[in-house]
Amino acid sequence: MELEYPDDLRYLDSHEYVRLDGEIATIGISAYAIDQLGDIVFLELPELGDPLEVGESFGTIESVKAVEELYPPISGTVIERNEAMIETPELIGDDPYGEGWLLKVRVENPDEELADTLSPVEYRSHVSGVD
Repeated sequence: MELEYPDDLRYLDSHEYVRLDGEIATIGISAYAIDQLGDIVFLELPELGDPLEVGESFGTIESVKAVEELYPPISGTVIERNEAMIETPELIGDDPYGEGWLLKVRVENPDEELADTLSPVEYRSHVSGVD
């Protein structure tokens, strides 16, 4: 199966992605991460109003294989979380870049924050070197 890496996203080498729309950032995890994790059974996300800081874990995703920390590609304040994915985390893999998003965050300095993220081409190269 060919994994997708949409061109409108930026990625972390830890497999989280961010889609920026003005000052609102949508955060999720890549199809590659979901493929590696296998069946996802549990998702822990922060509460509304919680601050996110680049480099600091904001939650965990658990599969039948492993428990992984989640890291934000951008700092900001949580304004929405995907309750449907918390209730049925196994659905994240069905549409990771659409319905499977995890958080929406209000961002202060989006351009500065994205400096350390990977483009889709860089991310594709990163994960193809992992296999």
